[in-house]
Amino acid sequence: MPHLKGSEATIAFQQSGQGPDLVWVAGGGSRGGDWRRFQTPFFDERYRSTTFDGRGIGDTTCELPQPWPIEAFARDTAELIEAVCEPPVAIVGSSLGSAIVQQVAIDRPDLLRCAVVMGTGAWSTGWGWDYQEAEIEFRRAGGSLDGMMGVTHYASMCYPAQALGDRELWPKLRELLLEWMDSGENERSLIPQWEASLRYDQRAKLPSVRVPMHVIAFTEDVQAPPQDGEEMAEMIPSAEFHLLPDMGHASWYGHAHDTINPYILDLLERHR
Repeated sequence: MPHLKGSEATIAFQQSGQGPDLVWVAGGGSRGGDWRRFQTPFFDERYRSTTFDGRGIGDTTCELPQPWPIEAFARDTAELIEAVCEPPVAIVGSSLGSAIVQQVAIDRPDLLRCAVVMGTGAWSTGWGWDYQEAEIEFRRAGGSLDGMMGVTHYASMCYPAQALGDRELWPKLRELLLEWMDSGENERSLIPQWEASLRYDQRAKLPSVRVPMHVIAFTEDVQAPPQDGEEMAEMIPSAEFHLLPDMGHASWYGHAHDTINPYILDLLERHR
């Protein structure tokens, strides 16, 4: 895997496909390669996809002391785009990755042609704040979630009940999540990445964003309730809100990707 030495982090990245540049920004606990299982094969005929490990996970390294603010994650992303892509690029994010995309749109709009963000909001608040803070404090106290305990915990946060109750689908999701738990990446990255997700607040600056932005929410998203995405879309003059039914926070990964991928492609093609 090639690496880019940025101003603060050495970023591990991968590229595939052909066409205009499309950058994928992973959420907390996810590596860039996670997009390569269900997303990039679908897009590679029409776009050159760039995926990367964010700071705090995988093969990307950063020696600066924590906590790292959302602006630092966005700076890494912008430096990668300038170095290995031909901007302006299309960009897609999920969860923490969406907050990073939103910050790039605030700080470096010149690099973006359009943006698609999923499972997001303008800030962390309410139940979402309490949930993330509780997980962080649990880790600081020495706790961990792994094996089947981690699988069952995160499954309920990532997928809708209908998917969890599907007796053919659930074994497949269970294996995906168990592979993730066994990698140890979630435990390793949780505090450095979730701190940024917990403490960002973009409400004051999002109204200045002019990058065409598509905000996708899922009706069964527990981690990022759909009203959070709708609220954010209303703040951004260039944003369009999309509500997809019967999906959860991570339905793009192993559940409803066959529906979500064509939906995202249609949005990107509007700005090609």
